[in-house]
Amino acid sequence: MRRVAVVAPTPVSLFNLAIPEMLLGKVEIDGRPGYEVLICAPEPGPVPTTGGLDLYVRHGLDVVRDADTVLVAGAGELCTVDPRTEAALREAAAAGRRVASLCTGAFSLAQAGLLDGRRATTYWRHAEELRSRHPEIDLRGDVLYVQDGPVLTSSGYAAGIDLCLHIVRADYGAAVANEVARLALVAPVRPGGQTQFTQTPLPAERGTACADTRGWAMRNLDKPLTLTDLARHAGVSVRTLTRRFHAESGVSPLQWLLHQRVERAKELLETTALPMDQVARACGLGTADSLRGHLVRRTGLTPSAYRTQFSRLGTSAA
Repeated sequence: MRRVAVVAPTPVSLFNLAIPEMLLGKVEIDGRPGYEVLICAPEPGPVPTTGGLDLYVRHGLDVVRDADTVLVAGAGELCTVDPRTEAALREAAAAGRRVASLCTGAFSLAQAGLLDGRRATTYWRHAEELRSRHPEIDLRGDVLYVQDGPVLTSSGYAAGIDLCLHIVRADYGAAVANEVARLALVAPVRPGGQTQFTQTPLPAERGTACADTRGWAMRNLDKPLTLTDLARHAGVSVRTLTRRFHAESGVSPLQWLLHQRVERAKELLETTALPMDQVARACGLGTADSLRGHLVRRTGLTPSAYRTQFSRLGTSAA
């Protein structure tokens, strides 16, 4: 079981604080919890929240020392970070721990010097403020989440869900992450480079215009789907499909399709003993060589190495 210390700044966002427990707390491996999630603060006791309530936090920052991952929740005010939190974050990073932030928690990591020279993100409304305070950061202000080595940052609100699912996927594989997403009734892991949807050319009531087509594509990933196929199913032109798809999902139809194919391949590698060429055909990647190329680019692992690391079958079928 992996320990996650969630640091609550002042005043803390209740939504941000709930995300790690909601997602990581649903992970079970062979009937046992995959994570122990502990909320902590520089001073145990009542911590103000952005909703005007006081949240009682039982743990101090001492739990950070034994954590595998330290995650800083977002704060309602972009104020100076408590020196004790800053020191705990530096100590965790120096010890090789994974350090992450949700929303404006990136300001805490930045003040601790953990984002210097790294790629990072935060909620788009505060991106310019973070850039002006810390110009040494390679800020990606329009993406959902970023991982740069052992340091992860996410943008605002629901992007914290994506970051936590990404952590689950990195620790336990795609099948476990997708199961957690199903249990929590949220979308499967989205690519971190997906945009933050700060603008959309579509009115809100049409925000799910391509939902049926995405569902249809997911059921037909084993087929060689093209833009024309997707547009025909949606009953629109390729140009209209591309515009609507990007407005709703933040990526092009083919980028989305490739992401889903690779995710399906990872799930098959984890949960079946199918040979590599059959895995490639089942997810629409064509050949074992194509599967290998896409998986290495996305994960740094060959299909055989990925299966060895994440297989739920107990044996490798590479």
